[in-house]
Amino acid sequence: MAQKKFILSETDIPEKWYNIVADMPNKPLPPLHPGTKEPIGPDMLAPLFPMELIKQEVTTEKWVTIPDEVREIYKIWRPTPLFRAYGLEKLLDTPAKIYYKYEGGSPAGSHKPNTAIPQAYYNKQAGIKRITTETGAGQWGSALSFACKLFDIECEVYMVRASYDGKPYRKIMMNTWGATVYPSPSNRTETGRKILAADPHSPGSLGIAISEAVELAFQDENTNYALGSVLNHVLMHQTVIGLETIKQMEQAGDFPDIIVAPFGGGSNFAGISFPYLRLNMEEGRKIRCIAAEPASCPKLTRGVFRYDLGDTAGMTPLLPMYTLGHNFIPAPIHAGGLRYHGAGAIVSQLLKDGLIEAQSIKQLECFEAGIKFAQTEGIIPAPEATHAIATVIREAEQAKKEGTAKTILFNLCGHGHFDMGSYEQYLSGKLVEHEVTQEEILESLAELDTPLIA
Repeated sequence: MAQKKFILSETDIPEKWYNIVADMPNKPLPPLHPGTKEPIGPDMLAPLFPMELIKQEVTTEKWVTIPDEVREIYKIWRPTPLFRAYGLEKLLDTPAKIYYKYEGGSPAGSHKPNTAIPQAYYNKQAGIKRITTETGAGQWGSALSFACKLFDIECEVYMVRASYDGKPYRKIMMNTWGATVYPSPSNRTETGRKILAADPHSPGSLGIAISEAVELAFQDENTNYALGSVLNHVLMHQTVIGLETIKQMEQAGDFPDIIVAPFGGGSNFAGISFPYLRLNMEEGRKIRCIAAEPASCPKLTRGVFRYDLGDTAGMTPLLPMYTLGHNFIPAPIHAGGLRYHGAGAIVSQLLKDGLIEAQSIKQLECFEAGIKFAQTEGIIPAPEATHAIATVIREAEQAKKEGTAKTILFNLCGHGHFDMGSYEQYLSGKLVEHEVTQEEILESLAELDTPLIA
């Protein structure tokens, strides 16, 4: 019998995170103060993050040691398995070999605890009593709620209203771990009240939810803020995924030609691709790394590369990113975790330099791919993960046309057990297609007065 899954032991949990900045030919440009437009120092980040995370944000060291306490908690679900998708390959009748790294076995059901645990750990070390955060579909909020409970830290989550209303079990999951969850925009912050005054039925956005969480963290010295994607330290924490996968692909006696992951802010994509991009840069490998984003929020494929705010209210530093504009509010698609207006600085620089690729996919194609995967491999994927699966199917079908036996690897970042409402809409033919128009993008970008990047 052919081997289906490839398993590592707990001793194979990585001892260090990989920092791709050390190997990048062009380093990311520095964040800027939103008022002065000058590069910021640690003092601007200190009210939000513990100093150890700030150090990780700016380090150029190639490897950063994972604390023993964090690795001990990682053992709950790490190392995660790598699977060969024989069933999907058969359905597609493709010569391509398809592998997927499955992150849905974590307590929160996704890859997000890989960074939630160390972020809670460093905040605990700094004596922080409460952490505020945002969440889209609820994966990040769930992960941070779990992590904060382990370290006895209060957790307050601002959940994008479109998902708060559409995914109630995610909220209950966070409540079970002791977190308090509010729909965003809310009446609890100045930011939320202003937005609700202008639009009482606002579906919310990750940019708005970030503004609310940051506003509250600034007001209390015992409260910090935690982000689930975009920032350098967050992307670095996720590299445990790719570092494990390299060992597992060696077990399989195979090596990827193409790597695919869903893309919201960058943590999912970075987690599996960055350790392999190191091999491209160090050894001259030619692995194609593809970020799969929704057509309704296509910052990588249709946005512009310029400085922009990470949030809607303008409380965060200006980051060099591919962006649709910080006021952009995407359609309320079911892949709530991918509804972010911008991309992380590292990923943006890699795309600008042509070291990675990006594709956008419409919602119906994604759910069609998710159904095919569930019916052949058994796992019902989260809507976010279906973007990767749809891209994999495109690449596998292209391999069939070319008659080439490509090896494709993707990150199955989470299960869709709390997304049955989304699948019900698709199966009943009620799912609505969303693709943002060029007019909508240009209208959003016209509101920016942030520095352009040549």
